[in-house]
Amino acid sequence: MKKEEQKAKRRFTALYIRVSTEAQAEEGYSIEAQEKILRAECTAKEYDESLIRTYIDAGASGSNIDRPALKNLIDDASAGMISTVIVYKLDRLSRSQKDTLYLIEDVFLPNGIDFVSVNERLDTGSPYGKAMIGILSAFAQLERENIFLRTRMGMKERVSSGLWPGGGRVPFGYDYDSEKGILVPNGDAPTVRRVYELYVEGCSLPYIARVLGLKYEKHAQQILLRKSNTGVIVYNGEEYPGLHEPIVEPELYEKAMKEFRRRSLQGRRGGTHLLTGMLFCGFCGAKLRYQKWNRSGACKLVCYSRDRSKPYLVKDENCPFEPLWAEDVEAYVLRDVRAIPLKESLPDEEKNSSGTVLGDLRKRESRLVSKLKRLYDLYAESDDAILLETIRENSSALSDVRELIREESERGLLSEQRNRMRQEISEVSDLWDYMTVSEQRSFLQKIINRITVKGKNILIDYNF
Repeated sequence: MKKEEQKAKRRFTALYIRVSTEAQAEEGYSIEAQEKILRAECTAKEYDESLIRTYIDAGASGSNIDRPALKNLIDDASAGMISTVIVYKLDRLSRSQKDTLYLIEDVFLPNGIDFVSVNERLDTGSPYGKAMIGILSAFAQLERENIFLRTRMGMKERVSSGLWPGGGRVPFGYDYDSEKGILVPNGDAPTVRRVYELYVEGCSLPYIARVLGLKYEKHAQQILLRKSNTGVIVYNGEEYPGLHEPIVEPELYEKAMKEFRRRSLQGRRGGTHLLTGMLFCGFCGAKLRYQKWNRSGACKLVCYSRDRSKPYLVKDENCPFEPLWAEDVEAYVLRDVRAIPLKESLPDEEKNSSGTVLGDLRKRESRLVSKLKRLYDLYAESDDAILLETIRENSSALSDVRELIREESERGLLSEQRNRMRQEISEVSDLWDYMTVSEQRSFLQKIINRITVKGKNILIDYNF
């Protein structure tokens, strides 16, 4: 408490004075006149004169808070050096209601600083002053909402007339003509059109991105889905006819969207690949992908570093991974999964033994705790150095026992989890041939964290 009181005593009262160039000579607004009034306020409130500091911005505009003395005041306030800030009039602090509220609510009040405006008789240290700040905040919020509504109405009127709303990134394939307020096709427009043509021809987005020089397949998808390429403007979920020239015809766009929906639905169904998303290269760490290898539809696993269909997934351009038949890897994984119920299963006597070990450890912990209590009682009475050494030895032994209890508990929980998964795998094995590929993959993703393939070596990292 003494330290807090001393800290509070060091906090001083800040007198903030601002005069604009035009108002310096005006009676009541000069630096001298303001300081006289503020010091009189301090005297009336019986503030310690030795703890008064004056901040003066001479010839400074009140339209913003970019003022040297005010910045110093804010720094001192944030450092907890000020207890009260006093101004002659609110507009001396700022002519902007937004800035005034910022200074009071975000600088002064969070740092435990009272704010006083002599002219308005505003004092945030009083209930009335706090109520006034609440009213000012409410009016400021109302004004912000009105500005938002006016802006939104103006923007809606703008797009209704066919003008580009602006305020965001210009779509790829267009430039923005600020004088006319519309989009104008640029040199990338043919690339945009080619995205649609290739897509409806059956090309994948990674392929399209690669052949057209787009950095990511996501960029190709963004171009594909952007309806403004057809000459319309989409604003707040509504469409408006735009004045800009379309790059693609609505018919081509609709064909592309129909194909996109078809592929998306197929993707949600999970495709036909069993280990999608779980396979990684053991050489470079990149993901592996399925790739059709012959007319029969058989696939090989290819490293993205070697395939390079997605440049951002390349880990090592010189990765030595050689494509492997996916069917062989899938068969190995399924054999290993089905063998789980047959391996590492603990006999009942070993399970019981584990429980007995944990019980013995807990009994030992209890004995050590009781012994330490007795030793502490004896040491308090005799202050014997030998007892102190015995206490240290027993404390160390107790720490060791508790670590063994933790390890044994974790081993027991892991064993239970493994047993549950073995039971579940046994049950699923009987139903495996009746499950869809999507259902089979979902089950494998539940028990497998990742599968690392390095040549003929396959390492399966299970989640248990």
